[in-house]
Amino acid sequence: MKTRFLVIAAAVMIGFYAGCDTQIMGIKFGKGTNMNISKESFGKTPDDKLVDLYTLTNGNDMTVKITNYGGIITNLMVPDRDGKIDDVVLGFDTLEEYLAGHPYFGAIAGRYANRIAKGKFTLDGVEYNLAVNNGENHLHGGIVGFDKVVWTAVPGKARSDRVMLTLTYLSKDGEEGYPGNLNCTVVYELTADNELKITYKATTDKATVLNLTNHSYFNLAGQASGDILGHVLTLNANYFTPVDEGLIPTGQLDSVRGTVFDFTSPHTIGERLNDVPMTGGYDHNFCLNSQDGSLAWCATVYEPETGRVLEIETTQPGVQFYTGNFLDGSNKGKGTTYNKHNGFCLETQHWPDSPNKPHFPSAVLEPGRTYDEVTIFKFSTK
Repeated sequence: MKTRFLVIAAAVMIGFYAGCDTQIMGIKFGKGTNMNISKESFGKTPDDKLVDLYTLTNGNDMTVKITNYGGIITNLMVPDRDGKIDDVVLGFDTLEEYLAGHPYFGAIAGRYANRIAKGKFTLDGVEYNLAVNNGENHLHGGIVGFDKVVWTAVPGKARSDRVMLTLTYLSKDGEEGYPGNLNCTVVYELTADNELKITYKATTDKATVLNLTNHSYFNLAGQASGDILGHVLTLNANYFTPVDEGLIPTGQLDSVRGTVFDFTSPHTIGERLNDVPMTGGYDHNFCLNSQDGSLAWCATVYEPETGRVLEIETTQPGVQFYTGNFLDGSNKGKGTTYNKHNGFCLETQHWPDSPNKPHFPSAVLEPGRTYDEVTIFKFSTK
């Protein structure tokens, strides 16, 4: 894992206008650069914690809505080639729907995104037992992962080129079985270039394992438009990690060349999906070609009907490509029903089960070091 000796900068705090149900602050710098952030109530959790919804806009017809419950991206509005604006992420309109349970729509997944085999790992000679919540395995941080907690939110001062929201959370020693008091910071930035930049930082007082990602389900044709099988995907990955029946990596690194996993050149998502073994679609970690911790191209997705393009850059060593195989119509959100393959995920990450695979890139965070990862989602048209 790339770690650096850094000091996390204190979040810039801006006060809102008192007494308003919807609070707004923004800054105008000319056509196309009207950066703005607003805040409104989104309800309460069952234990009476207040939850808010933040709306970030950039003057280029791009809007992102984020709630401090789970750090969830609830809406992501972007224009198509004709200027028509659609919401391109799956989700819900109300907090109550998120509280009722969902497949991690738009959420921050952690402490450890993806799977840890049998909910066990050994670190510095101590075996840790985590919550088992996915068959016999641990998934996305456990029963109450980072997707189900209320984060502290601090809106940042709007600038000419970006507006940001900073979320912080203290995961206490022993939470879901993980060691160490972990101070986490996740910063969402919407830029004037139609980029959504997510920065993850964390420090710990005890050696632990850590893997943070955002779990948005995308449909570039619009979240109510049906399946994503016609989307065209290119991945910067020559290898992937094959999995067993529990979706745990076997430990092998297999070449994608000549297989259904080869997206080194563009292919539609649905072209070979039925030939993917065992999983009913793609649900695999791809080993990105850039492994040095620098920000590098990860993936490009193109939707031919609307012309929307999503380009992803990341500092992470892997990306989980998931085609919504477990969506079954039981989730109804934002005026539609989400069925199998109605959304795809590209979860930038450390590799699944890395704590039990010493030859995988390390996911260990030591005291005195800072976890520091960045992912950028850039939207355009062609």
